[in-house]
Amino acid sequence: MTHGFSLTDSPWLRLPPAGGGPAQEHSLRAALLEAHEFGDLVVELPTVRPAVFRQVLLAVVLDALGRPADEREWTAWFSRGRWSAEQRDRLEAYLDDHSGLFDLFHPEHPFGQVAGLATAKGETKNAGLIVATAATGNNVPLFASRTEGDDFSLTPAQAAHWLLHTQCWDTAAIKTGVVGDPKAKAGKTTGNPTGPLGQIGVTLLVGTTLFETLLLNLPIGAPPTSTDLPQWRRRTPADPRSAGTAQWQERAPEGLLDLWTWQSRRIRLFPEPTDDGLRVTRVLVAAGDRMPHTPETEPHTMWRVEPTGRRSTGRAGSGATSPRRPLRLQPGKAAWRGLDALLAPERQSRESGEKTAGFATSRLLDQAGGLVPELGDAYPLRVELCGVAYGNQSAVIDDLMFDALPLPLAALEEDSDVRAALLEVAEQSEQLATAVNHLSADLRRALGTDPIPWDKGQRPGELVLHALDPLVRRLLAGMRGVDELERIEAGQLAWEQLAWRRTWEVADRLLQAVPVAAFVGRAVTQQEGKTERTYRVSLAEAAFLKRRAEILHRADAARQKHPRP
Repeated sequence: MTHGFSLTDSPWLRLPPAGGGPAQEHSLRAALLEAHEFGDLVVELPTVRPAVFRQVLLAVVLDALGRPADEREWTAWFSRGRWSAEQRDRLEAYLDDHSGLFDLFHPEHPFGQVAGLATAKGETKNAGLIVATAATGNNVPLFASRTEGDDFSLTPAQAAHWLLHTQCWDTAAIKTGVVGDPKAKAGKTTGNPTGPLGQIGVTLLVGTTLFETLLLNLPIGAPPTSTDLPQWRRRTPADPRSAGTAQWQERAPEGLLDLWTWQSRRIRLFPEPTDDGLRVTRVLVAAGDRMPHTPETEPHTMWRVEPTGRRSTGRAGSGATSPRRPLRLQPGKAAWRGLDALLAPERQSRESGEKTAGFATSRLLDQAGGLVPELGDAYPLRVELCGVAYGNQSAVIDDLMFDALPLPLAALEEDSDVRAALLEVAEQSEQLATAVNHLSADLRRALGTDPIPWDKGQRPGELVLHALDPLVRRLLAGMRGVDELERIEAGQLAWEQLAWRRTWEVADRLLQAVPVAAFVGRAVTQQEGKTERTYRVSLAEAAFLKRRAEILHRADAARQKHPRP
């Protein structure tokens, strides 16, 4: 008996109403045609969201409608707030024409899988293998509530989400060898890289409705070429780039559709009827296509621009350094601490020098910066950043990273006062953390102990950044729609006054914890016995207070003007 699950017409996307309210599951057809009626996609794990958007929602829109040719056409689409009647008809016709290709359990071409995929001995694995939060093999998430031996049962909707997630974020190293994979040896395929999103820091733009989010993540430009196809339209064995066979290859993507629906794994889901309905309990995950590097057409990542002295001048594969590398997220680091990269427009991305690297923001953020006049400074843009930190040769997931920022659109304009103000605030925060770390180091030297190593333990500067985090986010939201220099300065002054107090609270705890012996001080010989420096609490505190006043110069000036008792 054949069991099917149509992504086109079965509910599997959890979406709340645009004005707020509880989320309910909807089909792909309903989500796309009525995108203006829904808010943000609700997912179990933040890394699932870009997987669903890229592999399904955005890819369908791009393949069915193309993309705006220029900013004027993009604005015309966006200003309607919903699809035009003609666009809606084209979307519906597309879903009708390709409905069979969106069946999760189709016997011949299951969506995102390979029909009949099998090992020589017919082995399968627990469905938990494709769930990033489940314990499988060497990948045991911290505080996991399940073990590898537990039975795992996924609803078709859950299985669809984790299937897409695996194609984007799967761990590297050994994969199961399957029949039809010419490079499988002894039942294994080695050398597999992580999924393509695992090699970048994903930057997703979020609007007030699903419709706006789709357009904000749709690059302006020429329509896809005839060879640029989504994976569901590359299923025939005769196609050398077929995603419907066990055979895979290393190649560059043909374009955005190919890139967004990249099949980094060959997968097969095994559904079975249960008393609770159809469930996926077993899976098979094998090697898939390999991308030699992230193409510069990737619109969802920020970039590190290599120093000009290291730019590539040779042919691809010659060992020369590529001028750009995707910028990955750092575990435990708030997104606003990377504003210098997030707000680096394309026209400034060449600022890397002979020996110093530069940054370029994502193509989509750069595009949004050029659309400020159309969107308006007060538009409530949210930027979501997510990534995965892998460990042990990228064969396990160490950490999932996610952050969301309310980003004033004016900050994306190259010479705007808002941009300058936010970059200064981010830099001040880092400087305050460094000042507290120096205070801690001097206090420890006064006691005769060594400072905390920069790469070991938690230094007190991290406590400062944690305390400043809500203040920075409040400032980011408050800068929306602000364009007068006087109001921007007032916002910066208010921020500095709050930061002044928060930083002192951390510093004061360090000072209060110092034993009496440190007040006497300690002489330390430096530079091979040539000089001697005395460290004591009073000197350390005075140096910190001076540095804080230099960093928060507006707050210091205000205190000088209106001294407090």
